[in-house]
Amino acid sequence: MALTPVDQTEIATIVTTLEMRERPRPRPLPASPLSLAAWAPPDPAKYRTLFARVGAPWLWFSRLVMDEASLTAIIHDPAVSVFAVVDRMGIEVGLLELDHRQPGACEIGYFGLVPELAGRGHGRWLMAQAMMRAWTPGVERVWVHTCTLDHPSALNFYRKQGFTAVSRAVETFPDPRRLGLLPEDAAPQIPQLAPND
Repeated sequence: MALTPVDQTEIATIVTTLEMRERPRPRPLPASPLSLAAWAPPDPAKYRTLFARVGAPWLWFSRLVMDEASLTAIIHDPAVSVFAVVDRMGIEVGLLELDHRQPGACEIGYFGLVPELAGRGHGRWLMAQAMMRAWTPGVERVWVHTCTLDHPSALNFYRKQGFTAVSRAVETFPDPRRLGLLPEDAAPQIPQLAPND
């Protein structure tokens, strides 16, 4: 067994892909004071703001580095559905993105709530919402990926929802905090390494 060094300006994570090959049995929708608001089409700046708000604690950055045209092409594609999770006050507190661009499949591209809502059962509600919208006619596979930078319960959460892990990969990338894409204090559970002198 060997360790592979990672540059001090980079982060490494293990990415797990999970899938569901048949629609789950219907079950009662968990109660929640939250609702989904479809963004059709989403404004790229507004999308990035919510993406960063939900994802900064987990170092989500991929959509922050995309150029405007590439991001717009994805989120304005008619086969991609973007929803804001909204609380009773109308404040956007979560993000759900479903990608039906691949025939016969739906990727849960992004799924998350602000950290203040963790552990309150809202994730089960949001997953139920996702399942209702992901399993459209002709879909035979719904899949999602998570990584070791996500919430510590993410992998087990997906497995409890009926997903099965099917592959694993290691991903390295420049630390988005060092690039100025996310605040320096984002994701304090993931330490930044001191640069070599």
